[in-house]
Amino acid sequence: MSSVTDSVIFRNIFSTPAISSIWSDTQRTSYYLLFEASLASVQADIGIIPRQAADAILAFCHVTNIDFDELRIQTEKIGYPVLGVVKQIVQNVNNLQPGLGEWAHWGATTQDVTDTATILQLRDTLNLISEALDAINSDLRRLCQTHKETIMVARSNLQQAVPMTFGFKMARLLATFERHKQRLAEIKSRLLVLEFGGAAGTLASIKDGRGLECQAALAQKLGLSVPEIAWHTERDRIAEVGGFFALLTGTCSKFATDVKLMMQTEVGEVSEPFYPHRGSSSTMPQKRNPISSVYITAMGATVRQLSAALYEAMVEDHERATGPWEIEWIVLPQICTLTHAALLKTSELITGLEVHSDAMKRNLEITRGGVVSEAVMMGLAPKLGRQFAHDLVYELCRRSVQEDLPLLTLLCADDKVQENGLSKEELEGLCDPANYTGLSVEMVDRVLASTHPYR
Repeated sequence: MSSVTDSVIFRNIFSTPAISSIWSDTQRTSYYLLFEASLASVQADIGIIPRQAADAILAFCHVTNIDFDELRIQTEKIGYPVLGVVKQIVQNVNNLQPGLGEWAHWGATTQDVTDTATILQLRDTLNLISEALDAINSDLRRLCQTHKETIMVARSNLQQAVPMTFGFKMARLLATFERHKQRLAEIKSRLLVLEFGGAAGTLASIKDGRGLECQAALAQKLGLSVPEIAWHTERDRIAEVGGFFALLTGTCSKFATDVKLMMQTEVGEVSEPFYPHRGSSSTMPQKRNPISSVYITAMGATVRQLSAALYEAMVEDHERATGPWEIEWIVLPQICTLTHAALLKTSELITGLEVHSDAMKRNLEITRGGVVSEAVMMGLAPKLGRQFAHDLVYELCRRSVQEDLPLLTLLCADDKVQENGLSKEELEGLCDPANYTGLSVEMVDRVLASTHPYR
């Protein structure tokens, strides 16, 4: 096993069949051939190369015609796979008619083919990412609707803070993934751009001033945008999409981290989807580990680390670089495979998430009223002053813990509180978590209104 994505055991955990296919040798080489076939076709259309040569090149440019053992040998010898592919095109077309294959790869350079193939692979990747985001957002909408009034405790610095609703928690996640959908749409216009400039990007080898015409025709045929200028060593496009994947998997990891914490035995507010032996221990039969969340956070952390390498790859020398470009070859396939796998695991987790509202209610009672101390403070503040009320409630909360008494009991017995004129019924209202979820429900509705169903 050279990597987890190649492993028979791990490849469907840390990758997916669909994304692995996109970043396979077969698909990459198919896109090399698509570039060469499309280039020959448009060049014949505008009279740069003979039609007979273009037809012969097109006829050969199917991945089943490639000798991959020979391509491996040539790549190891040359250092790049594109020339090995071009050599096979030239040789096979020349076998039909001597000299006819020499029209292949006319005016192009290795990086034109490689970069364009990478962009086409990224286009396919973004299509998968978009589908996964639609599924995630659809299921999050369902959770928001179902649990917009399900009361639970919010946590600050891992401590109980104030009441909120589980729907509010999920709506924040939905809003974040909706922003990722917007980012995805914005990135496409900058990313899905042809690379075709020749040796140094100037298209000097396309004579009679037809270089830009050829470039535009090739871009149209491949379904890509025309570059405003060559970008051989301007790698912001690739770095940006890597940064997007880091953001995306970071959000997945934040959700998975919350699930891990909420699945702790002492908390028990949610559980990952159950099926026999999922997340089980080899020695502790009672265990139900948050295994999907574990994988999501591991993949997200790896994507963030690998994405940093794409920023390093931006530091390229002159018009064609000596090394930084190859960093992309190493990390980009891993970033894409891990990102898609993390998204699908996140989608599965959201779809089958078990929500334990009874545990959420039980946990609200752990502090014997401390979770609503802010509500009590603000109820007393108009007459006692906010800071005085804060210090008073702070002291009563300490006594509640030390004496193991409900905060309500101590409030009813406190002279200052009694002087404030609040009745027991009013104090009970202040101490009811259901009365202090703020605008949780309204904010959930606002998020739902600003998004739309994806299924």
